[in-house]
Amino acid sequence: MFSIGDLVCYPMHGVGTIEGIVSQTVLGVTADYYSLRFVNGKMTALIPVATAESVGLRKLIEKEECSKVLSYMELPGERGSDNWNQRYRENMDKMRSGSIYRVADVVKCLRLRETEKGLSAGERKMLATAKLIIAGELATVLGVDQSSIEEKIC
Repeated sequence: MFSIGDLVCYPMHGVGTIEGIVSQTVLGVTADYYSLRFVNGKMTALIPVATAESVGLRKLIEKEECSKVLSYMELPGERGSDNWNQRYRENMDKMRSGSIYRVADVVKCLRLRETEKGLSAGERKMLATAKLIIAGELATVLGVDQSSIEEKIC
């Protein structure tokens, strides 16, 4: 599905480049893994080729989709549950989905909560992570500086 050099988005971490496909033996089972280097943070990860799609690894959105994402970000967000624990779990599920629109929902929900009641430390961190994931993907696809995108989505 993916080739060496492909730019991809991985849930919870954002944009990365497929640097290689390696075989490794874990607990006696040999499997192929995508070696992924993330643009932000200089981190790397190994993602099993067999389950890459099911864990949310995907190609970056197309350039035409970027304006739709930015327009979607301007729409009002939903408040989410009043129970912080349930809201946190729901937002974490959205983050793990890998969908840029679901991550945008997290940003919109938490921005709304922030203006109404403030956010817990965990939700502030989640909001910052969601913004970085969206800004990183849009900036990479559009070929612009990430800070210019961050200004648009804040």
